[in-house]
Amino acid sequence: MASRFLKAAGFAATLGIVGAIALAERRRPLRKQTRDPLPRTIRNAAMGAGCQAMIMVSEAPATQAIARRNESEQRGLQHALGGGIIGKLAAFLAMDYGFYLWHIATHKVPFLWRFHRVHHVDPDMDMSTAVRFHFLDMLISLPWRLVQVRVSGVDPKMLKAWQGFFVLSVLFHHSNTRLPKGLDEKLSRVITTPKMHGIHHSQDLSEMDSNWSSGIAIWDHLHGTYRDDVAQEDIAIGVDDALAERDVELVPALLAPARTGGARSEA
Repeated sequence: MASRFLKAAGFAATLGIVGAIALAERRRPLRKQTRDPLPRTIRNAAMGAGCQAMIMVSEAPATQAIARRNESEQRGLQHALGGGIIGKLAAFLAMDYGFYLWHIATHKVPFLWRFHRVHHVDPDMDMSTAVRFHFLDMLISLPWRLVQVRVSGVDPKMLKAWQGFFVLSVLFHHSNTRLPKGLDEKLSRVITTPKMHGIHHSQDLSEMDSNWSSGIAIWDHLHGTYRDDVAQEDIAIGVDDALAERDVELVPALLAPARTGGARSEA
């Protein structure tokens, strides 16, 4: 009974947060949108549904199975550090840092960029962009995700905690929400903000190759990849190549990895 209540409360809280972000996008937009948002939202949501289906049949059962073994065999970083608060925090950070490294790889490895480009080709960025990924991107990332779970040693509860944080973070930092300047400066020391990620979604490669963090922003600060010196109104969101306009649409986007090269183009 208590478990069902907690799940229901968590679901309600998630809906509340998503609703608050959607409202903030409308009330305090960070950038002027260049396209009609309704077709974009429908298209991106359809792609997100495909990704979620892929996650449910591949990543979810595989990562949970490894997390259960981590717990039963007391293995991985979390348990090496005693399994208490310190171990759980270390495992959480390890999961997040692993994604920072993977994100860089999706841009630098030509084969991976073919799929990740589908996410970046969106000419505007808002909360719907957070779910705009090629469904095969989820499958390709699975081996690395399994390594993350195994090395970090997260147990099932910590895995769900990180996944919950990560999903909300991705929705938040893709949103077109303008935060008060002082709040943005403070938050971006700790977590990825919409302003940070807007710079990463620039067509300019010198800007795109920054702000790789997808959850905890400290990785960009530690590695010198943090940028906040680009005005949002000066950013051209998307990908600057000859096929980008076509690949915004749903079916071309799904076929794009087979037709596009792996090299990124400079704006």
